[in-house]
Amino acid sequence: MEVLQKLRGHIRRKGLRATLAKIRRMYLFAHQELLWMQRDLVSPVPPHSLKPYPPLRVMKITADNASAFTRYFGDRVGVMAELADDGHTGHMHVDEHGDAVAFIWGTPHDYFDRHYYGCRFPVKPGEFFEFGGELARAYWGTELSVDLQLQLWKAMATQGCSTVVDVCDSSNIPALKLHLRMGYTEQQRIMNIYTLFGRWRFYRETRYSGSRLEALRKPSRPPVTATAT
Repeated sequence: MEVLQKLRGHIRRKGLRATLAKIRRMYLFAHQELLWMQRDLVSPVPPHSLKPYPPLRVMKITADNASAFTRYFGDRVGVMAELADDGHTGHMHVDEHGDAVAFIWGTPHDYFDRHYYGCRFPVKPGEFFEFGGELARAYWGTELSVDLQLQLWKAMATQGCSTVVDVCDSSNIPALKLHLRMGYTEQQRIMNIYTLFGRWRFYRETRYSGSRLEALRKPSRPPVTATAT
């Protein structure tokens, strides 16, 4: 009965077509396209009109301080501790109460994502793979989305990295716009993830020509003077 009530509620909110599409993705077949992106660590970050945010402390994530995620990212505490134990570089931005309001990770080695996508992302010499960036809702639309990455880039540059690479779901328009705002460029590679019956996953990399993101670009403006280092 509870399932039927949730189904009716979803149909009222999203419509029948959207509901059937969600059921298909969850229980029959789903296809995700992860676009590979990259940028160097020294080019100026393009100008933006993001809002300022209150002062925060930047801390390296460790297994011992992962409890700071409890308030805003309670379901991630264990994952944060595991990633720290695996030796990845993680930063969290902490408010005056000691609660993490944003986090991001990087690694200069091939990254096997056992927590979400379930596949391996290869990393070349001089690169680092950026992943897991997220902000608490109150900080959406603020400069923290920029500073979060700049702080990580500085840390990874000291480890000998000169290029950041990552992947972004082609259906996540806000994240794609963030990449463009930060000056990322497309690698014209796609990691395709296929899920059957909500259980079995298969992976395949494909390539494309041209740009998948051109329609999302805004008219360019003169660059700001701040740099990533």
